[in-house]
Amino acid sequence: MKKKSTTTKQTKTEAREKTVRDGMNREFDPRKIRGLTGAEVAEKLKIEGYNELPSAGPKTIFAIAFSVIKEPMFILLVLCGGLYLVLGDIGEAAMLLGFVFIIMGITFYQERKTERALEALRDLSSPRASVIRDGKQIRIPGRDVVSGDIIVLSEGDRVPADAEVMYCVNLTIDESLLTGESVPVRKTAVDGNPVENRPGGDDLPYVYSGTLIVSGSGYAMVTAAGGGTEIGKIGKALKEVKEETTLLKKQTGRLVKTLALVGMLLCLLVITAYGLLRFSVSDPFQSWMNGVLSGITLAMAMLPEEFPVVLTIFMAAGAWRISKRNVLTRRVAVVETLGSATVLCSDKTGTLTHNRMTVQQLYADGDFFDVDYGRHVELPETFHSLVEYGILASQKDPFDPMEKAITDLGTYKLSDTEHLHFDWKLIRQYPLSRELLAMSHVWESPDGKEYTISAKGAPEAIFDLCHLPGEEQNRLEEVIRQMAGKGLRLLGVAASSFRITGLPVIQHDFDFTFLGFIGLADPVRETVPLAIQECYRAGIKVVMITGDYSETAVNIAGQIGLKNPEKCITGAEIDRLTDDELRERVKETGIFARVVPEHKLKIVAAFKANGEVVAMTGDGVNDAPALKSAHIGIAMGERGTDVARESSGLVLTDDDFSSIVSAVRMGRRIFDNLQKAMTYILSVHIPIAGLSLIPVFFRDLPLIFWPVHIVFLELIIDPACSVVFEMEKEEENIMHRPPRNLKEPLFGLKKIMISVLQGLIVLFTLLAVYVVALFLGKEPGQVRALTFAALIVANLGLILTNRSLTHSVFRTIRSRNMALVWVVAGALVFLVLVLFMPVLNTLFHFGSISIPELLICMGIGLSSIFWFEVFKIVTYLRRKKSL
Repeated sequence: MKKKSTTTKQTKTEAREKTVRDGMNREFDPRKIRGLTGAEVAEKLKIEGYNELPSAGPKTIFAIAFSVIKEPMFILLVLCGGLYLVLGDIGEAAMLLGFVFIIMGITFYQERKTERALEALRDLSSPRASVIRDGKQIRIPGRDVVSGDIIVLSEGDRVPADAEVMYCVNLTIDESLLTGESVPVRKTAVDGNPVENRPGGDDLPYVYSGTLIVSGSGYAMVTAAGGGTEIGKIGKALKEVKEETTLLKKQTGRLVKTLALVGMLLCLLVITAYGLLRFSVSDPFQSWMNGVLSGITLAMAMLPEEFPVVLTIFMAAGAWRISKRNVLTRRVAVVETLGSATVLCSDKTGTLTHNRMTVQQLYADGDFFDVDYGRHVELPETFHSLVEYGILASQKDPFDPMEKAITDLGTYKLSDTEHLHFDWKLIRQYPLSRELLAMSHVWESPDGKEYTISAKGAPEAIFDLCHLPGEEQNRLEEVIRQMAGKGLRLLGVAASSFRITGLPVIQHDFDFTFLGFIGLADPVRETVPLAIQECYRAGIKVVMITGDYSETAVNIAGQIGLKNPEKCITGAEIDRLTDDELRERVKETGIFARVVPEHKLKIVAAFKANGEVVAMTGDGVNDAPALKSAHIGIAMGERGTDVARESSGLVLTDDDFSSIVSAVRMGRRIFDNLQKAMTYILSVHIPIAGLSLIPVFFRDLPLIFWPVHIVFLELIIDPACSVVFEMEKEEENIMHRPPRNLKEPLFGLKKIMISVLQGLIVLFTLLAVYVVALFLGKEPGQVRALTFAALIVANLGLILTNRSLTHSVFRTIRSRNMALVWVVAGALVFLVLVLFMPVLNTLFHFGSISIPELLICMGIGLSSIFWFEVFKIVTYLRRKKSL
């Protein structure tokens, strides 16, 4: 029954909706807006600069140099150089201090690589803005907005710049960033009357940079950007990508501190032992200075300063690599979580499907009509009103895929009929709300005497608007099941008319007539079925979450190969379940249908309570709590709101499910390579430290290493662990094994044992070279040269064998890695130079050795990794036998 509007009610309505009438009862057609041209934008950017506030820029050369100066390795190098100067060894001092600049160069390269990666991420993660330029609506980075731009205001977005509202519909904005008041304020369109331009207060025609659009939509012209905005005037700074203290960083920090403490204690022990065991009465000062140099040498050998550098580079470069797979990493910390994901909760529309809707079937007055776009078949008269009012309930120039599909159908089938109304005037919109998933448009006829109202939305919401009796709803629900079973997404359509001038506040005040259903299909993305199978092989459960009917969801699940499609839970069921009951149900459920964003938070909580590591997709304002609650929040880049993106760790720039799977694969690769690099670092420091320490305690044995040798080794270790391993391709079985336990340490007991064993075997091998050389009567310089040559090759062997923890060197050597080629070639060239070039030979305290002796030592050094290659083969055969 129609609800009558009294005069009092009309008065309240008019008072409450002054904003709407001011902003909407004027002719406004966004299609007529041209906006700025490309040339105008370029000129304004030259004059005004980018729309961004002053923030911490990239590190300068001096900042990087200062960070190097604070490093313990740098301090030890300078200290060694100073001691050599005191001892009068100018050549040794000059070489060590020269290495300072080389290390600064390597550090500068690493820092710049990290800065470039983070800078690229900051550019991508800056808020996006929808603007009209050259007559077209496009999305651009918020920093590219200039004064005079026409920006499109949409619910859930952040305003990119200060602007004057030209047109709006039910526009409310949260300006708490500027005012501290959390209550959203209403906005109106500018009407020519002067008003104060200040944040806060209702019915003002201005919006401000950084504020959040809570509801409604509109168009505005930018009046100020960058530092000229209100947020710029009060000195606020835009949020940046920030480095977070992650579990890996904490573990690495503890490991570095422990090893550094042990190194310093051993350093003091070596100084004391050298001074006591090798004390010379004739030159006590020289004895203690040599003891200090030996202690510093050991400290440099023990100090694993590569650990934090490697972790920073791997995370930043990994995030950059992931961005190349159409996935933006907003928080670098999420990179280490990716490889642990056990559940992927994905939206259906736009992620599993293309979000390119076409109308496939219509239902009206008990009849069905299958739309065929291949041949021109006239649309029966029965369905004309259904399509007509479906178009009237859509935007004139629609952006939404479903509205586009309905409009396209009308253009295709009703172009020669009276059912298309280009001359009608839209005077009011009733938007979707959480309480009612339907929207209505009020149109004024050309004669101005009658209003026509069209509504479309979720079938149950349209039933509610039309006040359909229970029997009729039951009959139509059978139709819904029949159409949804074909994988169609359904919209109900209703119509009404109104002759009274005062419009009601809510849609329920109209007397709607039910017209029928429009069934739309959204094709599945071609890459999704293979991506889902890859997830299953990787031990990752895939869950579909959709607002569609369960029948539609089940149909799509069958197309993409989702497991357990028959086990489906609806939003209504979730509301009835207790938390414990939901925890049990989600274990076997593959589909959640007819859910609203609030249900997503419950689903995430249930999976987390079961010990799962959850990745959740979302695009709307209400998805933000679920995205923040999930271990990995994934926002949509193309259709997502700024609020969703700000709450997420990842952003899909193409909204494609397969991109999520690519990111998971990349996350596993990053963690694998990080473990390989850490294993190599720990193992290579053991022989270096051992060879620095052991000879000190034997008075008659010559020392092997001095600081110059350690620096030379660092020039190999740093690039090897930070570049070679970061560039390493993923293992073939990376997506054929279960997810990594999130609590698994970077260095578990097994990894530590392998690393220590690698280092000890290399140490014993090198000690054998050292002892045999002494036994053969070689001079100290020759012994040092032979042992050093064996160590260099053993070091390269550790790099090669740790490239893969499962495949042999002979297999991995065929995998292209240009950084490895440069490191190996550079190390061998330098080795030949220091062994055979007289100047360097003297500086390194080496004696002359023959080519055959060099080749024998190189072969012995390389043999130190032979056992690990055998271990990998045996492990592979056992694993193959168990399968």
